[in-house]
Amino acid sequence: MAEGCMMALRYGMVFFNLLFWLGGCGILGVGVWLSVTQGNFATLSSSLPSLSAANLLIAVGTIIMVIGCLGCVGAVKESRPLLLTFFILLLLIFFLEILSIMLFFIYQDEIDHYAQRDLKKGLQLFGTEGNVGLTNAWMIVQTDFRCCGVTNHTDWFEVYNASRVPDSCCLEYSDNCGLDNPGTWWTAPCYERVKDWLNENLVALWIFALCTALTQVITAGKLYSTLACSTAR
Repeated sequence: MAEGCMMALRYGMVFFNLLFWLGGCGILGVGVWLSVTQGNFATLSSSLPSLSAANLLIAVGTIIMVIGCLGCVGAVKESRPLLLTFFILLLLIFFLEILSIMLFFIYQDEIDHYAQRDLKKGLQLFGTEGNVGLTNAWMIVQTDFRCCGVTNHTDWFEVYNASRVPDSCCLEYSDNCGLDNPGTWWTAPCYERVKDWLNENLVALWIFALCTALTQVITAGKLYSTLACSTAR
């Protein structure tokens, strides 16, 4: 009975963590692809220049692959040290997720103020040498979200020291259209536009987070059962 229990749980752990590992490979692959093909698209943040979509995906994909690999090898080899390491990492990630969500809601106003201040600081680097990524990022965001500036299109006036905006703020793009009448510019603030977009997709994000948490709980449950069976042997 114990042998059958161990065999079933081992194959279940291997299959489950293989899917986990393949998911990490996919995320890592997308991150590498973005880094190679969209190298000029970096970040809107001036204080965190390495915080780009490509770098985040590469980091997350790598972490998932390592954890999935530990789970697979530990289950196949029936290695309690590897399974224990896998379990500790899983719990650490789970508690970090819970802590991050709690801190986000507690300090949401402070996060908003800091983000807006940092983004406005980043505007000063727009179009300057060595900041092609930040420049392209702002152009793409303003074009796709049909917005201008962080909190208002007048944010750009301080950058140019004149009543002008980047051409990506124009209702109809053309060279030097940012010098035209303000009536031809987008007036919606980019920060609020992006925030509204995130709120609209919050349900999908929460479903993803809950599925991830459920996956972690199931894996932890399988791990406990595997260790129990191993001890019974």
